[in-house]
Amino acid sequence: MATLSVLLHQIDNGTVLLPEFQRGYVWNRDQVRGLMRSLYKGYPVGGLLLWETEPDMASVRGSTPDGGIRRLLLDGQQRITSLYGVMRGKPPAFFEGDASVFTGLRFNVEDETFEFYGPAKMRDDPRWVDVSRLFIEGLGPYIAEFSPFADKLSIYIDRLNRLKNLENRAFHEEKITGHDKDVDVVVDIFNRVNSGGTALSKGDLALAKICAQWPSARQVMREHLESWRQAGFDFSLDWLLRNATAVATGRAVFTALDSVPAAEFESALTKSVNYIGNFLDAVSGRLGLDHDQVLMGRYAIPVISRHLQLTPGGRFLDTAHRDRVLFWYIHSALWGRFAGSTETLLAQDYEIVERSGIDGLITALERWRGGNLEIQSHDFEGSTRGSRFYPLLYMLTRVKSARDLGSGLELRAEMLGKLTSLQVHHIFPKALLYRAGYDRVQVNAIANFCFLTQDTNLMISKRAPADYFAEAEAKHPGILASQWIPTDPELWRPERYLDFLEARRHLLAEAAQSFLAELRRGVHSASDDLRPMTVVADEQDDVRSAQIKAMVEEMRRLGYAEPALDSELADPVTGRALAIAEAYWPDGLQVGQGKPVVLELDPAAADLPKLEELGYEVFTSVDSLLGYAVRRNEATSGKEPVEDEPQPSAPASTTDFDRAMRLVYERARNEAGYPATYFLSMLAEHGGLATARKLLHSPAVSDGFAALGERGRLDLTVEAQVIDPRFEGLFTPDEIEIAHHRLQQFGYGG
Repeated sequence: MATLSVLLHQIDNGTVLLPEFQRGYVWNRDQVRGLMRSLYKGYPVGGLLLWETEPDMASVRGSTPDGGIRRLLLDGQQRITSLYGVMRGKPPAFFEGDASVFTGLRFNVEDETFEFYGPAKMRDDPRWVDVSRLFIEGLGPYIAEFSPFADKLSIYIDRLNRLKNLENRAFHEEKITGHDKDVDVVVDIFNRVNSGGTALSKGDLALAKICAQWPSARQVMREHLESWRQAGFDFSLDWLLRNATAVATGRAVFTALDSVPAAEFESALTKSVNYIGNFLDAVSGRLGLDHDQVLMGRYAIPVISRHLQLTPGGRFLDTAHRDRVLFWYIHSALWGRFAGSTETLLAQDYEIVERSGIDGLITALERWRGGNLEIQSHDFEGSTRGSRFYPLLYMLTRVKSARDLGSGLELRAEMLGKLTSLQVHHIFPKALLYRAGYDRVQVNAIANFCFLTQDTNLMISKRAPADYFAEAEAKHPGILASQWIPTDPELWRPERYLDFLEARRHLLAEAAQSFLAELRRGVHSASDDLRPMTVVADEQDDVRSAQIKAMVEEMRRLGYAEPALDSELADPVTGRALAIAEAYWPDGLQVGQGKPVVLELDPAAADLPKLEELGYEVFTSVDSLLGYAVRRNEATSGKEPVEDEPQPSAPASTTDFDRAMRLVYERARNEAGYPATYFLSMLAEHGGLATARKLLHSPAVSDGFAALGERGRLDLTVEAQVIDPRFEGLFTPDEIEIAHHRLQQFGYGG
């Protein structure tokens, strides 16, 4: 057993540290609050597991004393880090994460609750005690501060004393000792006892062994990742390690690094960073794939790193060689070469590239595809920006001199001058298609996307193609063909939309096949010097994108990880695309804790049973995901569930509002084709007034608002009913302001 004060002192003097293989700090504020509440109430909070070892036995994070036994924290990092941060008012030396999570915790001496600082609620109330200040300065300052509460002074001081005495709380310690315990053994023990989430990855283990010889390895790798992030490309530590492993060993498995000396690994890492840089320059300058959203098939890049390692000079021999590498890269990405069993396929390709170079890789890819590397029109049948063929559309726009439908200028940075920001544009406006009865997958088809400058996108706005195509063509002859848009006016009408998509997919496939053939032959192109451009992915009136953005911000506020957006999820065996998720948390809502989480708003277009079989936790609405996240935080913070307040007997105006809400449901189903079943269940459970208030106070617009916004029927939303003059007096001015703001944000003028 050890008291908390002793543990914190040992962290201060550097005898309690973290092993390098431990993940960083991932708790959120509600977990910190829940831990303090449990300790204050005397609840059990679990023991600790420490590894006692000598200085040369393991790499650690944080400052270390000279000589002596070190105690490495294996199980209990999140709890002890939280307590150190709260009680010391700063993170420990080994900290890696967001320190704001445990900054500003307050304790209310009146009701004995913990909350994080909120100025409106706490600024002028001395009963909200700064917990960190209490542990640092003691009880002395509070005797004077509680003078306005003389009748309760002894109670308040007693409660603060009870809180301060948490320093003396004893924690049970289990210890791993013995000189024969190497990193492999300890990591295995860690994986078995770690109750906070998933086991360490193979990359974590490999990096732990490397750091034992080269302590700064992880930091050096992070610096490289940060430099790429600033350039617009977001890679993981495991991915960079995969490249370095390929260069150092020519093998796909991380265990191959076991026999690689630290100096040799450092050299391999430096080389792989150079190879990746050369490749990104080629991808950006030759293909125009200049930002993370369009960088497809990133697990093909370790193969290219290995290929450049085997190439004299460690770089492309000439432009023809470079183009053949890019040809292989594009096709490996389009067909999901590395979407399945990554290590197996990497091992095969490492062997091929060592034996017969890039030409061997192309031949092997053709065999893997049954001899067919041609782009067909049906390959462009995907939808949303997460589709594998979205980057191909962007690439064609950049390399084939597509022109802006407004200015007529080629969409190249050097041509557009200051107008170098592009937007994704729906050729047929969403609202027009929804009114015509098309579903969301059809509306967001890749063949309905094109890229325009922001000025042109705003100018076109929600105009129908029949209104602006002829005008653009008359002003700039050939402009439609440059964007692979069918020139038959009959196809510009909503009722011929599916025929329009089929015709445009055919034109796109022809253009793609032509360009890829040029790459394979190594034909020089003017696109060799493309400069990066900024792409603004969201259209100005895209209510669904606004909903997702608000959801991400709320999840961040709740302390959850940042998701990947528009992510394709594939079958690990076949590489078949299972879904294109609006948001995806591959390591759980909190890194290393729980299953991977998927938000899929087009369940009919996804293989949900297979996703669940593979261990994904799937949500099919933003409302349900946010509800789950809030309930999870309430559970971890120890907050008691609050029942809905009973509704008083309804006056006539409230009854009228209930009828209006039910009528909205009927009209949404009959007029806009949107069956709001969840909304109907809310009405049955809570009534119209409470349902409206719940939706108004949600941080993101509801699923119903987003769906009706896409259909151009914001008049059928709850917000439109709230501002209806018939229901004046039912809602507060703040609630009416929220409703007005949401509706005006998306152009509702009712």
